[in-house]
Amino acid sequence: MSALPSPPPPPLKGFDFAALRQALTDLGADGWLLYDFRGVNPVAPHVLGLHGMSTRRFFVLLPRDGSPVALAHRIELGPFANFPGEVRPYAAWRELHAGLRALVAGKTLALEVSTNDNVPYVDRVPHGVVQLLESLGAHIVSSAALVTRFAARWTHAELEGHRRAAEALASIAQEAMRWAGAETTRGVEVRETVVQRRVLEGFERAGLVTDHPPIVGFQENTANPHYEPREGSDRRLAAGQVILMDLWAGPALGSVFADQTWMGFSGRAPDAEVQGVWSAVRGAREAAVTLLRARWTARRPATGAELDDAARGVIRDAGYAANFTHRTGHSIDRDLHGSGPHLDNFETADDRTLVAGIGFSVEPGVYLEGRFGMRSEINVFLGETGPEVTPQTPQRELLLV
Repeated sequence: MSALPSPPPPPLKGFDFAALRQALTDLGADGWLLYDFRGVNPVAPHVLGLHGMSTRRFFVLLPRDGSPVALAHRIELGPFANFPGEVRPYAAWRELHAGLRALVAGKTLALEVSTNDNVPYVDRVPHGVVQLLESLGAHIVSSAALVTRFAARWTHAELEGHRRAAEALASIAQEAMRWAGAETTRGVEVRETVVQRRVLEGFERAGLVTDHPPIVGFQENTANPHYEPREGSDRRLAAGQVILMDLWAGPALGSVFADQTWMGFSGRAPDAEVQGVWSAVRGAREAAVTLLRARWTARRPATGAELDDAARGVIRDAGYAANFTHRTGHSIDRDLHGSGPHLDNFETADDRTLVAGIGFSVEPGVYLEGRFGMRSEINVFLGETGPEVTPQTPQRELLLV
């Protein structure tokens, strides 16, 4: 007989309330109000450490002073077992509104909102909920800084899992590209979906999981940043083509994944344009990391927007500004595109400070529509001693396969 699963840890186990009090003081807020309904705000259950069914609205106040208070539906009190504070049940909407009024009236509260939707990954709480809270006497401010510090940071175990996944992904990507080149050289038909399957087999052998198959593109398909190969319409590899492989995986679903993009060329030597685009993309990637290292050494803050500007400047100077059509990088936490700071001053203006404990991708790209595209993607964990790049040996030159 199999053993019953062990009970989940209680909500807010290990949470740093002293750090939260200081952060709320810095923000000028009386508390952090966490709201969720059917997963619309993934920040809330992650910060709270909630487990179990959640189909009704809940609100949890983490105050600057005093103990936490949860307002939860009577049929879904299970996730709040052993909650380190008061749990106030409600059932009817009038009870909910009355309970909220008592909880929020006259308080300045941090909530997952972003002015003008500047940072969509923070703008999680519906407008109607904000209206309700304001009608009950609350003043709402953005919790962006709190999300960075308390939701986006990695644990030591998550960092270790990411490191292992990162080295495995680098090996899997290079092996798959070299295999594709060798098979093509001996006359075997190699299509994008075939290479995609080989990467997935590599994940399985390495004990990694993913939530979506990798991107594998040849030549003009590499100019589509989110290309998805399909059997029957995918391209066959031939000599003289650019190869792009974007792959992401981790130890388990819900863990911190590694996310990388590798570039290859099926031939002995790429032409000057291909090499020039690669050099621009690689240079942009390095410019972002170099700026972060310099700021860290000088003990000066850096924002995701500033790193995006640094990378974008290299590509602009190379003459490809119009062909870099996405942000430089995204936050990585328990979601591959996480809630922490993004390297972005293009799609959004993410001016959040990059703090120790968070991770993100660095992946500038140049896309020449109908011809070819280039992207180079590494990950960075910002540790207490400075930035750590994964994989340990990032791609420096095009893989000639």
